[in-house]
Amino acid sequence: MLSRRHFLAGAGTLLGAGLVSKAGAAAIPEAQIIQHPNTIPPRAPDNGRPFNPVVTLNGWSAPWRMKNGWKEFHLIAEPVLRELAPGMKATLWGYNGSSPGPTIEVVEGDKVRIFVTNKLPEPTSIHWHGQRLPNGMDGVAGVTQPQIPVGKTFVYEFEARRPGTFMYHPHADEVTQMAMGMMGSWITHPKDIEQHRVDRDFVFLLNAYDIEPGSSTPKVNTMTDFNLWTWNSRVFPGIDSLACRQGDRVRIRVGNLSMTNHPIHIHGHEFEVTGTDGGWVPKTARWPEVTTDIAVGQMRAIEFDATDLGDWAFHCHKGHHTMNAMGHDVPTMIGVDHRKIADKIIRIIPDYMVMGERGMGDMGDMSMPIPENTLPMMSGHGPFGPIEMGGMFTLVKVRRDQKPGDFKDPGWFAHPRGTVARLVD
Repeated sequence: MLSRRHFLAGAGTLLGAGLVSKAGAAAIPEAQIIQHPNTIPPRAPDNGRPFNPVVTLNGWSAPWRMKNGWKEFHLIAEPVLRELAPGMKATLWGYNGSSPGPTIEVVEGDKVRIFVTNKLPEPTSIHWHGQRLPNGMDGVAGVTQPQIPVGKTFVYEFEARRPGTFMYHPHADEVTQMAMGMMGSWITHPKDIEQHRVDRDFVFLLNAYDIEPGSSTPKVNTMTDFNLWTWNSRVFPGIDSLACRQGDRVRIRVGNLSMTNHPIHIHGHEFEVTGTDGGWVPKTARWPEVTTDIAVGQMRAIEFDATDLGDWAFHCHKGHHTMNAMGHDVPTMIGVDHRKIADKIIRIIPDYMVMGERGMGDMGDMSMPIPENTLPMMSGHGPFGPIEMGGMFTLVKVRRDQKPGDFKDPGWFAHPRGTVARLVD
């Protein structure tokens, strides 16, 4: 579903994080509203300075207009309905119809103007995480600006001074608002379009929710016991794959706005950490890794050459972060033979299933009833059976014939004869 909303600045509507310039007093630009969770392929900029656009995983980049030398964006803070994966939707707060909001892409040296309209039930603000900017544009409600009242619009104006990977999120009732999904990515590209050029450049944010099975609204006071670990507010099997062409130089930018760290791990390739919140890492300071730990509030950019064909797992290496909603009070039943008692229970409850006697792997094949609007702990099927993963998991798919600019999932890898692990007779 795609629509556009056009808001005009009426009397008393346009306020400023600082003083509003004459150009800013004109009509507010359109806000693009997108409510589906698909990855939208990037488009080359049709005005402003050129750059190599990023691919927002299960998201998109915000459009802008150029006006008197300013690059203008419009964000609408509002309640949204986000599909975490087919079969489950969450009632969240976000921007422009989605959580996270659209990625903002600018070029080093751009004069940027962002209009922020508040359609939440409470005041808000936006902090431009990692940016160098005038203090009054930093977005900390009560410290650098008043809160944005319900129904009002503020404008932020500053120069994008430093190239790199950044985020935006509220600094007003942030425990609630970030727990409800209010966040987005920000990319400042270098002036030189050839600097840091790669063939594929992905970006997404790490976040987490505590949503009771059968419910749709997160528990905003949860501090540690989350049950849905997400990338851009999606869980596997709802997270799109990262499709690459063999030989591509691939960059993946990841920001962490959850409440814990995440060791992000790739199979089949090694990478270098090439960027942090503080900027680009000099080549002499990089080293090879297959896992990098991303702490709360950090950004990391990793790069690798997609040399080896296949469907390569890409995930958080904390085991419980690669599962979907689960109960913490379920007892461990491994090794317990409860066939006799199970037979008696089935006579009373025909749908009863023995769970956990041999481990949890069987759950990938179970078709037991679950509450509406929730997901099984392990879901998704591959060419060889159940994929016993959920949450922060997807695949980097490297293909010989994936065309440049084609980010569609190429389907399952066709393994050459004799290259799959097999049963020993």
